[in-house]
Parts: sequence; C-alpha cells; structure tokens
Amino acid sequence: MGFQLPEQPEAFTDEIAALTERHLNPGLAKVLRFAGLGVEWYAEGCYIWDAQGRKFLDCLGGYGMFALGHRHPKVLEAVKRQLDLMPMPSKIMFNAPQARLAARLAEKLPGDLQYTFFCNSGAEAVEGALKLARKGTGRVKFITTRGSYHGKTLGSLSASGREVYRQPFEPLVPGFVHVPFGDADAVAAHIDNETAAVIVEPIQGEGGIRTPPDDYLPRLRELCDRYSALLIADEVQTGLGRTGRWWGVDHSGVQPDIVTLAKSLGGGILPIGSFSANETLWHAMFGENPLLHTSTFGGNELACAAGLATLQVIEEEGLVENAREIGNYLLKGLQQVQAEYPDFIQEVRGRGLMIGIEFHEADYGELTITNMIQRGVIAAYTLNNPKVIRMEPPLILTRAQAEFALQVFAESVSAARELVHAVNA
Repeated sequence: MGFQLPEQPEAFTDEIAALTERHLNPGLAKVLRFAGLGVEWYAEGCYIWDAQGRKFLDCLGGYGMFALGHRHPKVLEAVKRQLDLMPMPSKIMFNAPQARLAARLAEKLPGDLQYTFFCNSGAEAVEGALKLARKGTGRVKFITTRGSYHGKTLGSLSASGREVYRQPFEPLVPGFVHVPFGDADAVAAHIDNETAAVIVEPIQGEGGIRTPPDDYLPRLRELCDRYSALLIADEVQTGLGRTGRWWGVDHSGVQPDIVTLAKSLGGGILPIGSFSANETLWHAMFGENPLLHTSTFGGNELACAAGLATLQVIEEEGLVENAREIGNYLLKGLQQVQAEYPDFIQEVRGRGLMIGIEFHEADYGELTITNMIQRGVIAAYTLNNPKVIRMEPPLILTRAQAEFALQVFAESVSAARELVHAVNA
C-alpha cells in the first residue's frame, strides 16, 4: 500500500461508527455495521481501501459519480492548478472555467442545447429544469414516471416516483402526474395543452435499471411536439458515457428540450450539476432578468475545472467505447449466472456499465451484497427497487476487473442461495 493507515485501525473504526450513530444517522450506522463495512480511507482507480487496510473493487461507483474512478490524476491536476489561482467565484466578473465548460457541453449535448446553468447536484439541476419549463411554457402541469428518481428537494421529490419518500412530506408541489415508466400510451392519456413538460430518465436508475421499449422516447418526443410541451431528459445518472453512448437518449436518437446532468461531471473529485436548453427557452428564463435563477456556489472555478478535465479524459481514454465493450462482457457474464440460478435471480438487464440484477426476493439481493463485500467487491441495491442490485463501476473498468467481479458475484449468489435453503429446510 502506498498510504499509511490510522493508528489502532479497529479502535478508529469503532470511534467513527459511534460518532455516526450518535450525530449523523443511527439507522444508517446500523445498516453499515450489519453489512460489515468499515471506514473508507483511501481510493484510487477502481479500488477503495478501508481504515483497516481491506481492499474493495468498487462496482457501485458512487451511484454513477465515479465514472473516471477515484482520484483520476488528470482531474486532480486540473483542480490543483485552479486551486492555486482562484477556487471560488466572485460572482461579479466573467468566469473562464465556467464559460469554457458550457461551450464544451454545447458541443456534446444532443440537438441545439446551447446554454447551460451550473449548480451543485442533480436535485438542483432538476429544480432548475422544472422552473425553466414553467417559465418557458407558462404552464404548471408535469408528467413523470412511477419508480423514477429525480432528487429529494421539495420540487424534485414531487417529480420522483416512490411514495415511501414522497408521502412523509406531502403536500408536495402540485401539478405532477405519475404514470408507468415505459408506457407511452399512459403519457398519451394524460398529456394535454396544459402540460409544461414530460420529465423522464432514459433508463430508470433507482427504479431498478429499467430500460424502456425502443419506441418509448420517440413517442414521448412526438407527444410533446403535438401538445407544445417540453421533453426533459434526466441524464444525471445516464449521461457522459455511462450507457455506452454519450447520452442515454442517443440510443433512440431523440433530442430533448432540456437535459439535466450531475454525478460524473465532477470527475469524482468535486460536486457539480447542470441543466441545459436552447436559445428560445433560455431567453424566456433569463431574457428580462438574468438573475432570475442563481446559485452562490454553482459554476465555481474548481468544479468547472474538474468538469473540463472530465470531458477531456472521457474523450482521450475512449471511455464511452470502454463502457460499451466491458459493459457487454459484464452483462453476458451476469446473465450466465442468472441462467444457473433462475430460482434466485429473476433478470439481468442494462446498457453499458449501468446494469441491474433483479432477485426474486429483496432478501436474496441483500444477502448477496453482504457476501460480495466480504469477498472484496462493493455493490448496492437501487433506491426505489430493493430487489435489484446495481452494477455501476467506473468507466475505466478493465476486462480483468470485470472477470473478478463476475467471479465474486457468482460465489456470493451461491453462498446466499445455500444459506436461504438451509434456513428454509
């Protein structure tokens, strides 16, 4: 190891776990203890080490945040260089990293999405997109999908599609209609001349890595055009190569009116989110008042320097192509495990390095995750569908690392299945 562990690592781990339970989140602390997880200490590439020196292959990838892996040297270098110049914006002068990142995104975004607003998270990006849709159309009705995840702020939570997170905070923002994901007919039944926008993930992430029918997004585009509504593509989790294309919508050739982005844009180094749109919408939002929507920390020099380096690395290292190639290999290998244990695993699905493994019971997945962690691979279930384990490793994942992940997954499924059978015997 090229780093030093804390003195008395076991005592250190107990201390941090106790502080977490006492001052942060008691329930989460108990879950982490049960799973046998320690204190994260060092990370590099596709690996994380805990404070006791245990090494883990990261197949969770920070829920899509670590597209470039941990501590990518080119992103670190760009951030350190900017740190020595000016880390945060004055807010009253031109901001070079922000302007350059907006221009680079305009080159990559689908269609004519020329303008970008930078914020700090995916939820903030969705909040801005909803405001933009309201201002651009003069309407307040939104159509969204069940099982979706767009954030947990009040507005973004109104768009999200799982009641367990929504119900405790009702009444939420009015005007949201939730329909089944992948069902264009359901959208057609609710869209009308009062609809501001349809907001949708190209692939549902927290809903269980659910891919829609091939004609789904094209039909939503057609419906939005028919009723002069906007199509918002939430690419927070699917964007920047995760699915084996630059954007999730690229698989269907659809051009949305608004795109939200976050997670991987910061290169796993700094938080940054954004929403982007065309000139007409931007003028409707900011034409009369350029300060109608603002963010104190959004678009800061450090985060934008990380974003610029991230786009450069994705291009130079061919990570979109690697996600497609290694993702196909991983998907086929996982499907082979499913075929071996059809009574335990219901389905394996996904695109690129965004893969979901659905178990027949949520407990099966939980036991499998615990076994994977014990064998040195980190994974987790999807937030809105606990039956589904996600595989979202960094886009830099190698063939050898994918092989190791498959080996550990197969061993963990076998061990979990044996335990279930022993308990039920």
